[in-house]
Amino acid sequence: MSEASEVSALPGRPGIGTPEGPATTRAQCVLAPNPSPMTLDGTNTWILAEPGAEVAVVVDPGPDHEGHLRRVADAVARAGRRVALTLLTHHHDDHAAGAARFAELTGSPVRALDPRLRLGEEGLELGEGLDVGGLELRAVETPGHTADSLSFLLPADGAVLTGDTVLGRGTTVVAHPDGRLGDYLDSLRRLRTLTEGDGVRTVLPGHGPVLQDAQGAIDYYLVHRANRLAQVETAVEAGHRTPAEIVAHVYADVDRAVWPAAELSVRAQLEYLREHGLL
Repeated sequence: MSEASEVSALPGRPGIGTPEGPATTRAQCVLAPNPSPMTLDGTNTWILAEPGAEVAVVVDPGPDHEGHLRRVADAVARAGRRVALTLLTHHHDDHAAGAARFAELTGSPVRALDPRLRLGEEGLELGEGLDVGGLELRAVETPGHTADSLSFLLPADGAVLTGDTVLGRGTTVVAHPDGRLGDYLDSLRRLRTLTEGDGVRTVLPGHGPVLQDAQGAIDYYLVHRANRLAQVETAVEAGHRTPAEIVAHVYADVDRAVWPAAELSVRAQLEYLREHGLL
């Protein structure tokens, strides 16, 4: 879920367009037909499989859109595979609303951090390693956008699937009150350590293009958040008191269609500043 589209590109972005189709050796994207100022080009549904395997993992089947869900299932079948597991990065409808119907179409269990989203007996443990037909994944704790946000490390491709924690274009919402800025900053730092110790080079985002410079993208996000926080603090000092007033001041050059989402992030920033004694 995009907070704003004031950023036309991030470091390492390979060009304008969507990631529809193969992105890495083991990852393929099927783009959902739900474009909007909040979802950019639409939701990226990821199909993951080890080369030669008979099974696949689907991450974020997307909205409850019958045509999209069948396209995903058909893409797996055309590769001679079946869906063995569906994973969710978080609970927002543009990522998770289609999960129940997708489970009906494919017979796959759905695993998520939030028990309410699970279909089957198993959930997900933070840091848990998964092996599906030889495909290795690891669930990485990345709350902040939402409390239940997860990313998935795909070590064999040097890639990480970030859901809405890092987008391929623009910046993401810290969806107050469920999302918290302190948690989000910690999550960005956790992802950055993957670029140092785990060889992550590529971001496979929940929206927008694939990013080939993971470290550069995450560094940009950290700087952007620090700048926004300073802008909010300055706006308060200048007499702007309500979140709506602060959004109008700080996001004046941003499409008003995303101001309601920006207000959620401003509320999260105000909470962060109060918690740290800065207001």
